[in-house]
Amino acid sequence: MTSLEPATTLFVCTTCASTWHKGQRVGTSGGDRLFTALQKKYDQLPEDQRRSLKLEPTACMSACSHACAVSFSAPGKHQYLFGDLPHDGEEVDAVCDAVFECASLYGSKADGMMGWSDRPDLLKRGVIARVPPVPQDLLQTLRRETTGS
Repeated sequence: MTSLEPATTLFVCTTCASTWHKGQRVGTSGGDRLFTALQKKYDQLPEDQRRSLKLEPTACMSACSHACAVSFSAPGKHQYLFGDLPHDGEEVDAVCDAVFECASLYGSKADGMMGWSDRPDLLKRGVIARVPPVPQDLLQTLRRETTGS
C-alpha cells in the first residue's frame, strides 16, 4: 500500500434487499439506496477522512438473510461484516453516521479489532462475521509475485 491509497475500504452490498421477478432484479435495491445515502455523507466528510477511507459498492456479499450489509477491510487487519442495516426511512441517516463512525474506529485500530462497547450503538448488533487478516507472509509472497521483485 502506498501513502496515497486509503487505509480502509468500506464495502456496501448493492444487491441487498432486492426485489426479483422471474430471475431479474426489479427496481432499486435497498443496498443501492444505502450506498447512495452513504455516498452523499461520504462526499461531505472532511478531505482527510475521505483520503483514509474508500467507499466501494459490491455485488452480493452472501448476507441475504441479513440485508443490508456492509464490511470493513484493510491490509493486515481483521475484516468485519455487518448486516441487518436499515436502508430506508428515518433511520438511514443515523445508520450512515454510525457506519462512518465505525469506519473511523476501525481505521484507528492497528489490528482492526473493535470491541462491542466501542462500536456505535447501531453497530453493536448485526455482526455477521469477523474474519482474520490474510497472513503477512502470504501478502509478502503475493506482492513479490505481482511486482516481480
